[in-house]
Amino acid sequence: QFQLVESGGGLVQVGGSLRLSCAASGSIFTINAMGWYRQAPGKQRELVAMVTSGGRIDYGDSTEGRFTISRDNAKGTVDLQMNSLNPEDTAVYYCAAYRGTMSDYDPRRPYFTSWGQGTQVTVSS
Repeated sequence: QFQLVESGGGLVQVGGSLRLSCAASGSIFTINAMGWYRQAPGKQRELVAMVTSGGRIDYGDSTEGRFTISRDNAKGTVDLQMNSLNPEDTAVYYCAAYRGTMSDYDPRRPYFTSWGQGTQVTVSS
């Protein structure tokens, strides 16, 4: 079965950094984009960053400039380097793999997307 396995979440101080990692297994060549979304309590799930197989990167409004996404297409892995963290970054972070066609690709409307189990990121104030 297709799976996404996440690691790297945890507790970090304000201004600190974390690196999240995600590895896909099973039919990884069906993946056209990989990345991360997050959801805070009482909030909608929002885009953090997605990168396509061709290198197109889309960052969320609150993460661009502080977070950096990288992907290894052959390995089916994607990482998220998170710097200058603040309490507003506290959320459950979900790895995402888009398996639809690129003509239908819209990272702000993640249809045809598989999800990891989520990893908690907590930034202490």
